[in-house]
Amino acid sequence: MKLLVPVDGSNASVNTVLKAINIAKNYGFDMKLVSVVNSDITRSFRRNENLWRQVDGSAISGRSMRLEGDDFTSKMQEDAEKILKSIIDELDFTGVNVQTEVLFGEPYAQILEIAKKDNVDLIVISNRGFSSIKSFFLGSVAQRVIAESNCPVLVIHSDAKD
Repeated sequence: MKLLVPVDGSNASVNTVLKAINIAKNYGFDMKLVSVVNSDITRSFRRNENLWRQVDGSAISGRSMRLEGDDFTSKMQEDAEKILKSIIDELDFTGVNVQTEVLFGEPYAQILEIAKKDNVDLIVISNRGFSSIKSFFLGSVAQRVIAESNCPVLVIHSDAKD
């Protein structure tokens, strides 16, 4: 049996991983941690950076990461890999077979696609990550995953305690 646990590095997603570890240990699940590099964000970042350069070519643009095309995507992938590695290094996965993967695209779609491809038995997801303000207006990743998943979805509240 396999758990799929999407993470974005937020405290809420790390808390979700902790809950998923307990489930995996108690019920014999394997676990796959995924982090999704959202292609919309990479495009938006580039567009916003260019706008700021037009408004103020000094302070803001001087501190920004000036990466183009594949370099920017590579940096985002590297950051996602660091998030996954730090979770693996910091948390106790003893007795749990765990895999990690970085995906690219729309987060909810990538989560659903990998869940189907890997025949996941349960998705364990946080109700909120770094995009809580955006989700108020557009609908959260968790809401889309719940609505469209072919397998059960366990939503961990961001404030859940042990």
